[in-house]
Amino acid sequence: MSDAEAMPDWEKRFRAPRVSLPEWAEDAPDRSLFVSNATGTYELYAWDRATGEQRQVTDRANGTTDGVLSPDGRWIWWFDDTDGDEFGVWMRQPFEGGDDVPAVEGLAPAYPAGLAIGRDGATVVVGSSTDDEGSTVHVVHGAGGAPVEIYRHPESAGVGDLSHDGSLVVIEHTEHGDAMHSALRVLRPAPEGSESAPETVAELDDSEGGTKELGLSVLGFAPVAGDTRLLVGHQRRGRWEPLVWDVATGAERELVFGLPGDVSAEWYPDGEALLVVHSFEARSELWRYDLADASLTRVETPAGSVSEATARPDGSIEYLWSSAALPPVVRSTSGEVVLDPPGMKAPGSVPVEDAWVEGPGGRVHALVQRPAGEGPFPTVFEIHGGPTWHDSDAFASGPAAWVDHGYAVVRVNYRGSTGYGRAWTDALKHRVGLIELEDIGAVRAWAVASGLADPERLVLSGGSWGGYLTLLGLGVQPDDWAVGLAAVPVADYVTAFHDEMEALKAMDRTLLGGTPEEVPERFEASSPITYVDAVRAPVYISAGVNDPRCPIKQVENYVDRLAARGATHEVYRYDAGHGSLVVGERIKQVRLEIDFAQRQLGREPRP
Repeated sequence: MSDAEAMPDWEKRFRAPRVSLPEWAEDAPDRSLFVSNATGTYELYAWDRATGEQRQVTDRANGTTDGVLSPDGRWIWWFDDTDGDEFGVWMRQPFEGGDDVPAVEGLAPAYPAGLAIGRDGATVVVGSSTDDEGSTVHVVHGAGGAPVEIYRHPESAGVGDLSHDGSLVVIEHTEHGDAMHSALRVLRPAPEGSESAPETVAELDDSEGGTKELGLSVLGFAPVAGDTRLLVGHQRRGRWEPLVWDVATGAERELVFGLPGDVSAEWYPDGEALLVVHSFEARSELWRYDLADASLTRVETPAGSVSEATARPDGSIEYLWSSAALPPVVRSTSGEVVLDPPGMKAPGSVPVEDAWVEGPGGRVHALVQRPAGEGPFPTVFEIHGGPTWHDSDAFASGPAAWVDHGYAVVRVNYRGSTGYGRAWTDALKHRVGLIELEDIGAVRAWAVASGLADPERLVLSGGSWGGYLTLLGLGVQPDDWAVGLAAVPVADYVTAFHDEMEALKAMDRTLLGGTPEEVPERFEASSPITYVDAVRAPVYISAGVNDPRCPIKQVENYVDRLAARGATHEVYRYDAGHGSLVVGERIKQVRLEIDFAQRQLGREPRP
């Protein structure tokens, strides 16, 4: 029997080669860039569609996923940080291969905040963020040109897009102090060699200076010469929808499709139609919208989730699709599989069931996967991160691993999640963490009462914000959980705030209404370390020592408090940032989590 044949299915799902949706160069559509784990580490790959040649672009110990093709297809830009700390510089490499060189000379290392490359490669706009400078945007004219600052502000901001002719830059900013709801500013940088300040061409701020909780997002300039239309996402009717804004005339055209849920869009290459992505109740689908006659035509896709999609110059649509039961695949409306990586194929898993539970803030949507047999089952509540994210009917190797080991898995789209309207996403302000736990608690009660979950064998688990909610839940709801598994969590909110990257400080100020010095009682109420002495369940924590989002010091503070009272706990520290891009490392972490839960629950481990 080969090693692959002997490998358990849960491990095969992680090791099986995967690919992202290929990004293609706007003016050289046969040149594409994608991400794959084919070597055991997620790295960037170049693909020449004309010849079929594929080439690995990056090769770093901790992996690389941030990359951009220049519109002319000549260059691959990729972000070079140190061991996953997300702090670094942009590098570039010729599409055909060659040496990596710094993409912009004269820019100090920083956290990335957007990148836009002109169609001729001569104009580049780079956004960055540091604690010392706040948010900055620089424009570079010509190869080897010096970066010129065109924007600076203490609050978070980033590059939205660059117009087709490279003359206009749109910036998403939160100058009003609400990091959850961006406003837009369109600038015309001065010509190369001029010392004039950039001209402000247009402004769009649905938040009215922060007095309303309405945000905007950049979906892209029209890909047509001389076209000043900008596709924008807005929340004016309580959910995300697109509008077309002509930044030269100020004219706005809101697009109403009659679809429930959130709607996003991107341009077809000719600028005459939009590819619409509709997300509703944890599933998604595609539509084509023709701007001339306002007609909406469905693009047939299987039931499940489309995580990425793009319209090709020939009118076909390529999209990355999966469901909880079936692994991801890059498909085309032409009927073909666009990229099918060689090697082991990921085994499928069980489909999800929908559960709707009445909670204190309204109906809570949860996704449930059941193992074979009759319940009640030991059950893992796998809590998503973000918090502005949501679990969907999409393939996920982690939950599938728990199902293989005989656990039911419940994933809760608590208040704060996206996909259920603006009010649901914005509901967790000021009582951060506690509101989410109310929804998780309501779903827990349903899971036990329905006979799905064994109340004596409930595992609370999550990563990032999900790890934070895990530690908070173990202290706030100590009688509800038998085991806690927290990956890269916020554990000591005050220390985390002072040590985290600047963009997350801005988000925390928005969520909690100020800094720890301004609203200490809110930080105390929302911090897991406040409740650490109430924790009864055994706790497993994993953390990256280079994590800029949930820094290691605040995790150590929490662990020290557990140790001081002799609480059952284990800690795994690894040399990476906010998670790992190395497949073997991820498998190790899942194995350690499952083993810990099995031992604490008194269950015999499975293969």
